[in-house]
Amino acid sequence: MKPEFEPIPAATEELAKAAIDAAITVHRALGPGLLEGVYEACFCHELSRRNIPFQRQLNLPVVYDSIRLDAGLRIDVLVDECVVVELKAVEKLIPLYEAQLLTYLKLTGHRLGLLINFNVPLLKDGLKRLVC
Repeated sequence: MKPEFEPIPAATEELAKAAIDAAITVHRALGPGLLEGVYEACFCHELSRRNIPFQRQLNLPVVYDSIRLDAGLRIDVLVDECVVVELKAVEKLIPLYEAQLLTYLKLTGHRLGLLINFNVPLLKDGLKRLVC
């Protein structure tokens, strides 16, 4: 029997859609082939233009044995305290990137994550949605 999970709240789904739309806007303007930092800056600018709250390059400590440890983890973008966005500009997405996003989801307690690779001809081919 499959465990039942709570559905993702509608407001969180709407934020994820808005984030994807912002990424599509950036990709249409810039196309593939640039560095990840360029896409991140433009993606965050696009979120700002849409009045969508976000945090960029958010340090993520690991709590182990009741101690906060710096493991060098950084979330690329956290959209409105509920959608974790990991941005890439790579030849292809590999399982390591999914593991990275799942790590962020588990450590933050957030349930919805987006893995977005801008280095593709069509952005829809570079999108991966993960739910914890």
